Amino acid sequence: MKIRNIRHVGLLSPAIAAHAEYYLEVWGLQSAGEDRQARYLRAASNEHHILSLHPADRLGLHHIAFSLDGREAVDAAAAELERRGTTFVAQPDDLDEPGGGYGLRFLDPENRCIELSAGVAEHANGWSTGNVAPRGLCHVGLNTPCIDQIVAFYTDLLGFRISDWIEDRMAFLRCNRRHHVIVFSRAEYPSVNHVAYVMANVDDVMKGVSNLRARGREPDWGPGRHGPGNNIFCYYRDPAGYVNEYSSDIEHIEDEATRKPGVWKRAPETADLWGTAGEPDQDVRRAMAGDPDPGWAFSKVC
Repeated sequence: MKIRNIRHVGLLSPAIAAHAEYYLEVWGLQSAGEDRQARYLRAASNEHHILSLHPADRLGLHHIAFSLDGREAVDAAAAELERRGTTFVAQPDDLDEPGGGYGLRFLDPENRCIELSAGVAEHANGWSTGNVAPRGLCHVGLNTPCIDQIVAFYTDLLGFRISDWIEDRMAFLRCNRRHHVIVFSRAEYPSVNHVAYVMANVDDVMKGVSNLRARGREPDWGPGRHGPGNNIFCYYRDPAGYVNEYSSDIEHIEDEATRKPGVWKRAPETADLWGTAGEPDQDVRRAMAGDPDPGWAFSKVC
């Protein structure tokens, strides 16, 4: 199956009012609606929403949505998923959420809920605030105790390609020419590691830093430049405890046919080529480890 791009991520939120206010007033997103299930937030792009916050009594992933090219592609994906014995959360149908569209949901081997969708309503245009405005999702970082098995699932079944490894600890997966849209990190249990938002360029990353500093928030890690992906980064923790990243200038793969995965050493210079950010402290590491996430089947919001 040919996944085109990452569309949005849904997160569980134990304090949804304060959580949504942070993204609206501080992080630079705008409202895309709400219903009984969630608050929906958009970026300065035509994608209907890039983040949904779902009331819950714990932290964890609600779902990740990826785009396919049309209803026929969704139906073809459903047939292949069924042939492989994948567990469905929802068979192909019209989506009952703001933006609509047509899609399906299924569980990956660690009970993460994945949506494949097409035909979602788009905004006519973005906006320019003169300050900070993420352009969309860059990637989602996820922790896994079974990195080889989970990477095999996403590459063999869903068609992702491996761009790079950091030894056997981190795998960077792409579905288009952007270096990665998912990063899997070896860990003790499945959980959310971080969510990265695309900024237009390094100037907008630094405008974001200035914007948060004016609101009394210093970076938890960064600014710096990662090795794998070559992207500029700056990390913060949100009010619920998730780690967010402003990111720009990520590598794009020029030649898919010849690109082979590289293997980077696990070293400070791999994490930050510039050497400006230092190493993340224990508080950031704990936040990136996340809370153990039993997955969709054990969530009170399903």
